[in-house]
Amino acid sequence: MHRDLSGGQASGTPQSQPMADQEAHPSEIHEKPAAQMKVFKYRLWDVAQKSLYLRNNQLVAGYLQGPNSALEEKICWVPNRSFEREKFPIILGVQDGRRSLACGTGTLPALQLEDVNITALSRGGEETTRFTFFRSYKDGMWRFESAANPGWLLCTSAQSNEPLGLTTSPDAAHIVDFYFQLC
Repeated sequence: MHRDLSGGQASGTPQSQPMADQEAHPSEIHEKPAAQMKVFKYRLWDVAQKSLYLRNNQLVAGYLQGPNSALEEKICWVPNRSFEREKFPIILGVQDGRRSLACGTGTLPALQLEDVNITALSRGGEETTRFTFFRSYKDGMWRFESAANPGWLLCTSAQSNEPLGLTTSPDAAHIVDFYFQLC
């Protein structure tokens, strides 16, 4: 059973969209030594205006308003240096980067949170592939493709208060476009 933490629908007030000048440039962040790796902290929400929050050890997307807006989980990220920087490979985490988003492999890959710090993963290597997403930008929105599962994109459900997941079929039920804004 899912509890609706939003108290209803999203307000008609649009969220601000990310600005290009707030973005890190791949060439700048890939040249820093790992010991000096900057952790970037961002807000991530889908085009339906659902924010991310933690519930039962899962990252969930829902309409957070009023006092519930404090539940919003900020997304931390670092680049993964073992991939071509032109693909903009990043490792995503929550709780100040102490827990990482990971993709299982298989016929239906699953998204999960693991207790691995994103800065420990930032040095790269093959074992970091399942923690890596290729970030792409188009028309003011971002998409995140799993490095471990090419063609699988990070998605939210059209329904509120459902876990973040992966899909190969963006459609009305699987939202793959996100706003990504520096905190």
